[in-house]
Amino acid sequence: MSFCFGFQGIAQKFLLTGLYPFPLKDGHVPLSDGAGVVAAVGSRVHRFRVGDRVATLFHQDHLAGPLDAKSRTSALGSSLDGGVFTEHGLVNVQENLSLLEASSLPSAALTAWNALYGLEGMVSRQGDTVLTEGTGGVSIFAMQFAKSAGAKVTATTSTAQKAERPKELGADYRGEPAKNSTPNEERVSAVVEVGGPASLRQALTALKFDGSISMVGSVGGFVDPGSNTEEPTFFDTAIHSCTVRGIAVGSRLRFEDTNRAIEVNDLHPVLDRQTFKLEEARDAYQYI
Repeated sequence: MSFCFGFQGIAQKFLLTGLYPFPLKDGHVPLSDGAGVVAAVGSRVHRFRVGDRVATLFHQDHLAGPLDAKSRTSALGSSLDGGVFTEHGLVNVQENLSLLEASSLPSAALTAWNALYGLEGMVSRQGDTVLTEGTGGVSIFAMQFAKSAGAKVTATTSTAQKAERPKELGADYRGEPAKNSTPNEERVSAVVEVGGPASLRQALTALKFDGSISMVGSVGGFVDPGSNTEEPTFFDTAIHSCTVRGIAVGSRLRFEDTNRAIEVNDLHPVLDRQTFKLEEARDAYQYI
């Protein structure tokens, strides 16, 4: 099988710095996100044929429904070696994407889709307002999915220069989330929270009553004990009458839903302009 591999920024950062919070195999082969063409199949393979374009499933055993303890230990590139999978751990890739584009889907696109549509009764609909943070892969995909569904998107970034990307995708740029004094009807329906504990307090104040926060990562780091920022407690969710849900990528069934939405809306991933050959893998890690 010929393959293109894509980096998922949050996970790779944690792996490289020793802060990855999930099961990690000693001496593991890294990399989880990839797309390629099936070159050959065994006699007991029935889901794919030679020539099929496929992408990897991050949790190889998470086929449908909620993530369970067994599926949690089937992550490519950490508890399982990257680049080794069976037919149930792959999905078909839509025709409107190149393999390079498709290699960015397994973590970032599926996580964003799960954040917006993974909780029954708390999905983003036409006219809702979704708040995204930063310009990483998950946030960019969340902007694209929300806009294609007719939702409004408000984006925050760390610099005015980075704000150009959300604006290009049709998002409203805001330097910081809404304040407590903002009327409820002007707050957001859902937050795709990638900053972590350091920004969760702001996410809560930007949220409407009975809104939802999807906790994806912690690129903003943790709250400095010496700062004036208080990390929210579980009681804060009651005060704000909201739902806070942790996201761990998503199932194969949800990945297939993601890919249908990408094809129907002809969405294309926003990729970095820099690519590397396999023998330049060390440079790729340094770059990210």
